[in-house]
Amino acid sequence: MKLFGTDGLRGRAGEFPLDPASVRRLGRELGARLAARAPGGRVVLGGDTRESTPRIVADLAAGLSQGGCGVAAAGVITTPGVAELVLELDASAGVAVSASHNPYEDNGIKIFGPDGRKWPDDEEELLERALLDGVDGDSAPTPAPPDPDPGLVATYVSRLRASVPEDLASLSVVMDAGNGAAYQIGPRALSRAGAAVKAIHVEPDGRNINSECGALHPGGMARETRASGASIGVAFDGDADRSIFADESGRILDGDDILWIVARDWKRRGRLTPGGVVGTVMSNFGLEAALSREGIPFRRAAVGDRNVARMMDESGAVLGGETSGHVLLAPLSPAGDGILTALVMCEILRREGRPLSTLATLEKMPQTLRNIRVARRVPVAEIESLRDAAARGEQALRSRGRVFLRYSGTEPLLRILVEGPDAVEVHAIADDIESAARSALT
Repeated sequence: MKLFGTDGLRGRAGEFPLDPASVRRLGRELGARLAARAPGGRVVLGGDTRESTPRIVADLAAGLSQGGCGVAAAGVITTPGVAELVLELDASAGVAVSASHNPYEDNGIKIFGPDGRKWPDDEEELLERALLDGVDGDSAPTPAPPDPDPGLVATYVSRLRASVPEDLASLSVVMDAGNGAAYQIGPRALSRAGAAVKAIHVEPDGRNINSECGALHPGGMARETRASGASIGVAFDGDADRSIFADESGRILDGDDILWIVARDWKRRGRLTPGGVVGTVMSNFGLEAALSREGIPFRRAAVGDRNVARMMDESGAVLGGETSGHVLLAPLSPAGDGILTALVMCEILRREGRPLSTLATLEKMPQTLRNIRVARRVPVAEIESLRDAAARGEQALRSRGRVFLRYSGTEPLLRILVEGPDAVEVHAIADDIESAARSALT
């Protein structure tokens, strides 16, 4: 059993490993390890707007205290905001409570090291082992969550503003906060930079996070951007480490579009290193081809921002990201930050002085992505019908496209990606593979 996935620990709130006793145990183990390395250290602790988040924060704070660590409570804050505050406060670590783009019933725990980057795999494995060793009989009632320090959010907003000092006074922005952690911070950050912000889905009730809004459902944001005549639209997921955009016409732009726009701008301005750009195995082939024509190297990492970050380190790249909208801007932040990405996009738009549609010129190869909820995770190679369907697709595409199957690292999903020059053929192949997957795994 593996508890930590590609983006921390995630599951159904209230159930193992997110039951109160396990969360306190996790906090205690983490606190003890950190205190042994740096006595008297603090952990930055905050989370999103799910109804379960305050309880998990409270249990974590209790465990950290028992383990010998102090807590700097940030309250409702984005996941990348926690990472930034770790750096600002010179903290021992940071913990963000969020299940990102998952529905409200789920929650998660993401840990950042003193460098503001995701906790290393080997460190997560030690914590995982402690959790799997068994419960310790801790049945104490959940304490009240620690009182948040409002100055911490203000500090994060100041760091965002310092990273992108351009005056955005001429820009109008539609922002969909997804009823998540950015519902106050996002509008505040862009308004402070001078933009005129129209914020939507900024009324979290504990259960409406990501519900028909935000980065997972950007259509409403895109329509509002067009209808209001805004310069740009942006939608965040629940913890705002992802951002999806729309141009002034309402056309939706994903992470591949963003990498294309930023890469060209940074190359012209001398900010792009010889390492080029890092994407993932899910990145559209059109991005790779377009960057190649610009003389910009492109590398593909496994899915997951920590895999992208690792390849960026290895190649010396300062720009990387995923199609989902998780973009890493290494010179500006150690974490993927949707609000920071929005500021960078607005900065480029303001400097260029022309519509976003004229910058979003990436030509993508037809691609379809299907997400199939599965009852079990069986290796694809062991399912004959699914293996054969994938092989048929690969044979039909030959060298003109690709078929890629993988299980999600955070949800019980099989992801099916098919890419090729003909949209009708791509959808037909995806239909065939999806049918086989549903028969075998649902």
